[in-house]
Amino acid sequence: MSTHHEFYLERAAAARRDAEEASLSNVRERCLRAAAAWDEMAARAARTERMRAETEARKAVEAAAAPATA
Repeated sequence: MSTHHEFYLERAAAARRDAEEASLSNVRERCLRAAAAWDEMAARAARTERMRAETEARKAVEAAAAPATA
């Protein structure tokens, strides 16, 4: 997985830890919202990485097939 994906997951975990330690409900809620946002960014980064890998694989197959058909 990409470095960005790992970073986002680490930040989400840190936000959850902060939420557990918070004594004020508004701070806890803010931390949980932040964790959800970091999770969404991690999912987006993973999806982007997967799509990039699929595109590169498709282009490699097309490049390999091109000389055979020419």
